[in-house]
Amino acid sequence: MNYRIVLSSLGSVLCIEAALMIPSLLVSVIYGQDDVYAFLISMSILIAAGFLLHLLKPKDSQMYARDGFATVALSWFFVSLFGALPFLISGVISSPVDAFFESVSGFTTTGATILAEVESLPRGILFWRSFTHWVGGMGVLALMLAVLPSVKASTVHIMVAESPGPNPGKLVPKIGQTVKILYIIYTAMTMAQIIFLLISGMPFYDSVVHALGTAGTGGFSTNNTSIGAYNNVFIEVTITVFMLLFGTNFYLHFQLIRGNLKSYIRDAEFRFYLGTVIISTLLIALDLTGKVFGSFWESLRHSSFQVSSIITTTGYSSADYNLWPSFSKAILVLLTFIGASAGSTAGGIKGIRIVLLIKLLRREVHRIIHPRSVYTVKIGGKTVDDDVLSGVTVFFFAFVFIFAIALLIVSFEGKDMVSNFTAVAASIGNVGPGLGIVGPMGNFSSYSALSKAVLSFCMIAGRLEIFPVLLLLAPTFWKKVNI
Repeated sequence: MNYRIVLSSLGSVLCIEAALMIPSLLVSVIYGQDDVYAFLISMSILIAAGFLLHLLKPKDSQMYARDGFATVALSWFFVSLFGALPFLISGVISSPVDAFFESVSGFTTTGATILAEVESLPRGILFWRSFTHWVGGMGVLALMLAVLPSVKASTVHIMVAESPGPNPGKLVPKIGQTVKILYIIYTAMTMAQIIFLLISGMPFYDSVVHALGTAGTGGFSTNNTSIGAYNNVFIEVTITVFMLLFGTNFYLHFQLIRGNLKSYIRDAEFRFYLGTVIISTLLIALDLTGKVFGSFWESLRHSSFQVSSIITTTGYSSADYNLWPSFSKAILVLLTFIGASAGSTAGGIKGIRIVLLIKLLRREVHRIIHPRSVYTVKIGGKTVDDDVLSGVTVFFFAFVFIFAIALLIVSFEGKDMVSNFTAVAASIGNVGPGLGIVGPMGNFSSYSALSKAVLSFCMIAGRLEIFPVLLLLAPTFWKKVNI
């Protein structure tokens, strides 16, 4: 393990986080609220800590795979830790555990909150909550790769460790250029959504905050009742469309820019993603008609929004789906686990893994029926390597294993099973709201410090695709041997 390069990189990340607080500071200054000092003090602490760590210049500038995974996992922990400072210093959140939970939820784009009332919070703090979604959506370390001129090819290990999905690919030969292209697309889509929200009638500040939350598929809102507070069809349609776009693999958006529209149709994961959205939306709409809403179109309005919100792990709500029939809630819980596409800003297991697991199941059934036949798993006409299939299987087991352990720990509190189950599912899937006391109109404040710590771990593990976090717990991972 090259400790110096890990700590030096961590120092760079903390300095970047200090710079990322500038927009929130400006918002505080513009609105003349007393959270200005909270950001000034937080930025000073970040710069001091980052500068001291950055002084540890590595003798060997080569970053190996383990160094990359350690850098990513530690960076996300410390970014979340320091990101909690504005909440604590401003007095908005008095408990360090609660502040850390809120910060982790922001950066991991989960959107789970311990705050029961947000509309009275300072504008700068509200902006910071949603801006952490935007930063965390594409990745904290990805931002470092985009802005630092000293990025080298070896830092591909950082991108591999931080990017959601089995195999993050390069759009162009150089990693730095790839990340810059992704950020250009990301920023352009965010700006486009702000414009559409303004046209839809949403105020400017709200438009920016909700666009940041949508882009990062996070879901923090300026309203206690989320998007439902506006009761505006055009706003809901706009956010629905952009949630689906941000839940799509950004490689496909890049191909569209290059004029390859057929890439969407040819992509097996996108077809699965879109098909799941359409089928789920129709099933829930049919279930809601006559039970919750009087007309099919009103049911379709809310089902399409909520399905898009949950499968992209954004977590916005247009209605209290906690009151919906069991069949509709069951579909939403399943979508919590599935998630959207690899290479997007969404969480969950990811569509490509679900597709591969289904194909693996088909292969095993085929082998039982025809023991001597050869059945290969293919995606897009190309055979998938056994190493990839093995990785998908192991990931799925690790996901379920962590979910089960976390559920057992959280259940010690004695809260109802629906709340506990969906609280853990929403945390590890980076969705945010669940059902029961953690439903769209509820929050996580009633859970103990231990449960909040466990759920915070789940949020980071889910965002980093499990393994970077698990590697930190392996003693052999820390040995000073570069492999």
